[in-house]
Amino acid sequence: MSRFRLALIAHDQKKAAMVAWAERHRANLARCQLFATGTTGSRIKDRCPELDITLMKSGPLGGDQQIGALIAEERLDGLVFFVDPLSPHPHDVDVKALTRLALVYDLPMACNPSTADLVVAGFEARRRTA
Repeated sequence: MSRFRLALIAHDQKKAAMVAWAERHRANLARCQLFATGTTGSRIKDRCPELDITLMKSGPLGGDQQIGALIAEERLDGLVFFVDPLSPHPHDVDVKALTRLALVYDLPMACNPSTADLVVAGFEARRRTA
C-alpha cells in the first residue's frame, strides 16, 4: 500500500498548536508522505527531525498555491490546515482558494486539532485494513 500524502499548514498564531499536534502524532506521520508550507514545515522538522517533510514556499509567498496545485493534481490524500479565525490574513484570497480546492476535490481537510486527530485516525484505520 502506498503512503498517505498529507499537507500541513498553519497560520502564524496556530503554528505552535500544529507543532504540538505533529509531536503527538509523529509515529503516524512518519508513515505519511508529508508536504508543508515553509515556516510551518521548518518548525515541525525542528521538533520532529525524523519526519520527512517536503517544504514548499512560505504561505504568503506562494506555498498555499503550491499545496493547491498538489490538490488539483490529485497528489494529496488529506490537508491539515490550522486556521486562525481571529486574525486578519493579508493573503486571505490564497487561503480561500486552497479551501475551495479541497472542497472541489473532496479532500479530507482538518482545520483544528480535534478534526486532524480524526483524519489521521481514519488514515491509520484504512492502512490497517488494506
